[in-house]
Amino acid sequence: MSDSNEKVTILEPSNLETIDTAVFDWVNEGVNVFSNTNRGWMKIPVIWVAAERAHQSKSDKSLRDKEGALIFPIITVERTSVEKDLSFKGSLQANVFPVNDYRGGSIPLANVINQDKTKNFQNADAKEAYGQLNFKVTPKNDKIVYTHKSIPIPVYVTAMYKIVLRGEYQQQINEMSQPFMVATGGINSFILRQNGHRYEAFLQSSYSQENNIADLAEEERIYQTSIEVKVLGNLIGSGNNQEKPHIVERENAVEFKMSRERVITGDDPTHPDNWGKYRE
Repeated sequence: MSDSNEKVTILEPSNLETIDTAVFDWVNEGVNVFSNTNRGWMKIPVIWVAAERAHQSKSDKSLRDKEGALIFPIITVERTSVEKDLSFKGSLQANVFPVNDYRGGSIPLANVINQDKTKNFQNADAKEAYGQLNFKVTPKNDKIVYTHKSIPIPVYVTAMYKIVLRGEYQQQINEMSQPFMVATGGINSFILRQNGHRYEAFLQSSYSQENNIADLAEEERIYQTSIEVKVLGNLIGSGNNQEKPHIVERENAVEFKMSRERVITGDDPTHPDNWGKYRE
């Protein structure tokens, strides 16, 4: 929960696409692999494995040759599975039920002073006491309106990603594999960041070799190494299918007034106006 005097930046909810983008950016920009190719020392292109092959062919024609085959070396990233494992969770362990109204919201996010409504209460007190707006009434103003922001409870999921390094020569595979092996130092865990969100990721220890060099057939020789990454991500809300707000806002009450009916006789009227009538 943020302090009321701090500037609060509201983040977009975390979803599967946010986690995918975090992994892709880490491979493409974080590890930033280079290797020797037939065109010299160059950055290895990273592509997301998807079914839209026609779109990939048209969006970046440098990835394929005239026959439509991929030009090696290349790195591909693919999400292979998603699991909601209740035993593998982040810092928020307990389940917090949402508020039972049309807004919902479970986890407090921030408290922000509503400047306009707080000013209105201050001006009303100054007008009543001194007949002047924007007049300092008391050293301490107790009528402060806060906007309380909350979000749905984050749901933790375990996403598995497969990073495949493909090359034509063993030297290319060695040059591409080594940056991944040393990227996390002496441990296998690291932090992914995307749109203000942080996800904990774990590089799996195995770097499987899937080469076809032992096959004496006439197919193209390919050196291939697969790396798996396990990501502990969180999902906030149901995305575009959510009916309730992604970020819930509520305001506190600062003043309570109890109205009553006056009797015809026996009540002393207060606040006579200029017309000789009386008002509440």
